[in-house]
Amino acid sequence: MGRTIQLGKIFGIPFRLDYSWFIIFFIITVSLSYFYFPGRYPLWSPAYYWIVGIATSLLFFASVVGHELAHSAVGIRGGIPVKSITLFIFGGVAHIGREATHPTTELKMAAAGPLSSVALAAMFYGISWLSSGYNEYLAALTGWLAMINGLLALFNMIPGFPLDGGRVLRSIVWLVTGNYMRATRIATMAGYGVSYLFILGGIVIFIIFGLLLNGLWLVFIGWFLNSATRMSYRQTMVREALRGFTARDVMSQDCPLVPRSITIRELVQGQLMLTTSQCFLVTEGEKVEGLLTLRQIKEVPREHWDITTVGQAMTPVEKLTVVQPSEEAISVLERLDEENLNQVTVVGEGRFLGMILRDNLIRFAHRLSELRT
Repeated sequence: MGRTIQLGKIFGIPFRLDYSWFIIFFIITVSLSYFYFPGRYPLWSPAYYWIVGIATSLLFFASVVGHELAHSAVGIRGGIPVKSITLFIFGGVAHIGREATHPTTELKMAAAGPLSSVALAAMFYGISWLSSGYNEYLAALTGWLAMINGLLALFNMIPGFPLDGGRVLRSIVWLVTGNYMRATRIATMAGYGVSYLFILGGIVIFIIFGLLLNGLWLVFIGWFLNSATRMSYRQTMVREALRGFTARDVMSQDCPLVPRSITIRELVQGQLMLTTSQCFLVTEGEKVEGLLTLRQIKEVPREHWDITTVGQAMTPVEKLTVVQPSEEAISVLERLDEENLNQVTVVGEGRFLGMILRDNLIRFAHRLSELRT
């Protein structure tokens, strides 16, 4: 996970920060400390604007974590493993091990997040009301948190996939029709519609009212939702295409043997030209020492091909990730994504059976999707 920072675990769930989170944390903190609180409370000292602003930002993101934990708790209770929670520029996301297998499970899981935000909004509102008479700083902080958690609940309930509201819509259509893919397509179309409305609204706000920043922000949100909708739909199609296949079904067995002492140039000008395989088993004598993929060959600068041996560029056997031939292909893909791997080795009863390259697996899934549409 090269773009994230591991912070630890919350209730056993790994908690990460994407680097983009620092951007939104900075924006929210500056907006609160330099504009929002000074405009509403002009008598505060400058230091308190920043102290309260930073504290408010941190509690806001704690609220986002609470939102994702609510999803996670319901998912785990429904038998869906939660691999991690990541905070990024647009909030947070819980990475689940698999999709729900029943519409009621997805409905409960999707609704849990917005309901938790509503509960947090009510809690912060109560604290703000109770503290308004004796602690203005606490009242200001919790008042903003009450408002933003309420808005977070409303935003997430917009019926467009992959927002929580879109997942609620999908679960309801799924429950009524009994057809998961039909429900996904309907929720996806709603997601595209919502994204285009945000983009159109941003353009209108800019042209008619002249509010450049507000308009650009809405356009940016619309663009993000459009991208997230497209990506989520593709991921769903890939998962469905791979359903029923095992590692044995999707592995590649045509990995030619190459000696570890030859150079990359010798391999490229020789055996690589005679095969369509994207992997090579690197040997020393009769012993397999490691694996070399086409991706790893491309990572070696061309000017170093004469001095870099196959053995230097390969992944040693002891560092290869191993899966069983009976493991579900979907689980293999999820593991590749979660651990940021490009390939895994299929081993059964102590014998090398084949390789699964991430690019090949996704290509295979896309071809299956095309055949089924």
